[in-house]
Amino acid sequence: MDKLAELEPLWDEAGFADFLKGLAEDDAPRLFAIAHEYGTRHDGWIAAWGMAFRDRAEVVSTEGDFRTSTQSPDSALAMFARMAGGEDVKLHLLWLTPPRS
Repeated sequence: MDKLAELEPLWDEAGFADFLKGLAEDDAPRLFAIAHEYGTRHDGWIAAWGMAFRDRAEVVSTEGDFRTSTQSPDSALAMFARMAGGEDVKLHLLWLTPPRS
């Protein structure tokens, strides 16, 4: 017989839902974007979306044709800077969610 089936629940359904929500909120990745600036604030474009986990960043291009896992959002930004080329392109790391407290 399953040992977990023999145990009494620690919470009611609402309490357990709150527990799971807390786990998700504690471990939720921060969302960010990598933007290109052309010229000096003449034009811009979002090149990629990312999720910053505690130990890595997962990034996908806005066109969906490039995905990568990097050590951090800053290393993703550096990678996209190398791929951007051109002297008139400046890249920005834009945080879309606040830091965890």
